[in-house]
Amino acid sequence: MIDLGISKLALIGAVALIVIGPEKLPRVARTIGTLLGKAQRYVADVKAEVNRSMDMEDLKKMKESVQDAAKEMQDAVQTQASDFENSWAETTAALEGSRTVFDASQAAPPEYKHPGKKWRLKQGAMPQWYKARQGVRTRALSGAARVARFRPQKLS
Repeated sequence: MIDLGISKLALIGAVALIVIGPEKLPRVARTIGTLLGKAQRYVADVKAEVNRSMDMEDLKKMKESVQDAAKEMQDAVQTQASDFENSWAETTAALEGSRTVFDASQAAPPEYKHPGKKWRLKQGAMPQWYKARQGVRTRALSGAARVARFRPQKLS
């Protein structure tokens, strides 16, 4: 880098004052300052872009390593599942061979009966008796209904 000391800056300023003149020197100095500021912002943007691209490369490498690990895990799970299915099939085949002939007098398995829950209706975890004891509102009231409910009754 260029070594600019105080003496060199003073010499440049004196030459600029003589060459440019005292009337135009402030305008030229302002213009040079804005150009230097733009140049610094441009260099900072380029540095940031280079850093982002380096980070993207690191992220791509990391993504590939994670995908490789996930693929290995998936393969391991599939092999374990196939081993389990094979052993299950062997076990059930051995059990089926040892079973006696099905007796018709034995009760047939019960048919599936839907529990009949109202699945559209959200069930709260807090029981109704607890809500009633604690004074928790279970139904929403409009503002007018609430005013009418708590308005003092007229005495006749």
